[in-house]
Amino acid sequence: MARQAVHPRPMAGVAAAAVALGVAQLVAAPFGPSADSRTAVGSAVIDLTPGPVKEWAIQTFGTSDKLVLTLLILGVIALIAGLAAQLERPRLPVGSLVIAAAGIAGCAAVLSREGATIADTVPTLVGTVCGIAVLRFLASGRFTDGPPARDDRGRASAGTRIGPVPDPGRRLSLITLGFLAGGALTGVGGAVLTRMRASVSGDRSAFALPTPKAVAPPVPPAVQPAGVSLPTFITPSADFYRIDTALSVPQLSREDWRLRIHGMVDREVDLTFDDLEQFEVVEDVVTLACVSNPVGGDLISTAKWTGYRVRDILARAGVQSDADMLLSKSIDGFTAGSPIEAMTDQRDSLLAIGMNDAPLPTEHGYPARLVVPGLYGYVSATKWVVDLELTRFDRAEAYWTKLGWAALGPIKTQSRVDVPRSGQDVPRGTVTFGGVAWAQNRGVKAVEVRVKGPGATEDRWQPAQLGAAYSNETWRLWKFTWEAGEPGLHEISVRATDGTGAVQTSQLADVVPDGATGWHTVSFAVM
Repeated sequence: MARQAVHPRPMAGVAAAAVALGVAQLVAAPFGPSADSRTAVGSAVIDLTPGPVKEWAIQTFGTSDKLVLTLLILGVIALIAGLAAQLERPRLPVGSLVIAAAGIAGCAAVLSREGATIADTVPTLVGTVCGIAVLRFLASGRFTDGPPARDDRGRASAGTRIGPVPDPGRRLSLITLGFLAGGALTGVGGAVLTRMRASVSGDRSAFALPTPKAVAPPVPPAVQPAGVSLPTFITPSADFYRIDTALSVPQLSREDWRLRIHGMVDREVDLTFDDLEQFEVVEDVVTLACVSNPVGGDLISTAKWTGYRVRDILARAGVQSDADMLLSKSIDGFTAGSPIEAMTDQRDSLLAIGMNDAPLPTEHGYPARLVVPGLYGYVSATKWVVDLELTRFDRAEAYWTKLGWAALGPIKTQSRVDVPRSGQDVPRGTVTFGGVAWAQNRGVKAVEVRVKGPGATEDRWQPAQLGAAYSNETWRLWKFTWEAGEPGLHEISVRATDGTGAVQTSQLADVVPDGATGWHTVSFAVM
């Protein structure tokens, strides 16, 4: 019995979607990043996602959340395209209408991005038309015609070929795979071209940081406790945590960068990057922390920052006395609301242009970002910053506060056990544990440790040995020497006391709305 060909309709839809996305990506290359529908759709999804879902994604996937989102979006597109192909018929183009609707949604996403124009929708429209054409072609039925027509005597009709009939299903599958591969290659090529055209890597490489007039004190070796493997006091730039809403890292050159200062000011000010030379260059070592950092989490890092005091820049505009909020905006539309006090007091909040003696990495805000000691990043650490509006908390809301986070985000006193790791086996005898503690703006005065388990009969807090204190704006490393005796399961807990004498609370609290609290506890086994 002859094998009946099966029309791979879902794959035809996926192939059509791949062509649509690939062509749109390729055509977008000369238009620039604002025409990238893939990034626009992903960014729109991020903006429309409820706050608790975003927080779940950060807690679950950490710094890989954007990769997971991209894969999820592609999966949803493939599913919709497959279903659209099932509905497509030569005389009833329901599937084509679905693709057209998706294209319209893509155009809307493009237009929703900061600075986009109607011309930026052209690549999406072109890609949509190509996707519909591919779907119509694959669903036309020309590859799945039955055997040659025969007359009433069983003879083949005129014009038909007598002999083996090619497998139409195989031909269609090969053509579908060809479109799928072509769409994927076109998309990759378009992404590479877009990246090459927009990349500021050359601009960054050509930039030499200005020499600071106020130099940060050298970091003494004593900040790093000996005999225990802890994070380095200064976090390498490549290891510095990154949490933001940018699906694609903005590419902004120094020549194109502008900083607008407006709102409740005596005079509006627009600064170019060259205009920053009129302000004093300073260095500060500052520990930054994310509000999404759970108890014991690693969304905290320390770096040496080079830049300009925000209070000096704001003084140029003249802040009006009734303003209590600085609403900062990124080139991609993200906003953060910071209390004026934090930007104008002696903590030296910075418009940073350098990180660890080099220009800012693009993923950390090149060419300029805000660094505000003592505040969680969601209310302060705006990257790729281009706009500073002086306003009031009762008049404006920032990105995360609209989603349920607190308007003010002072960093809480917290500590963490890095050694031992959870579930680690510890040999009997003398062992050294350790970790970090932080209380920006107040400093860490003491760290205490409690060990429970077989042989650990003293259920009490014992002082840990602290590394040297650098400043109130940086974390403090600690170690604790313990005699591991009786085998079995144990646990170690840690708590810190800040510079005001306040002891870290044991009360467990979620990261929402203003940061997690509680003692970090790690279980380990003495072997």
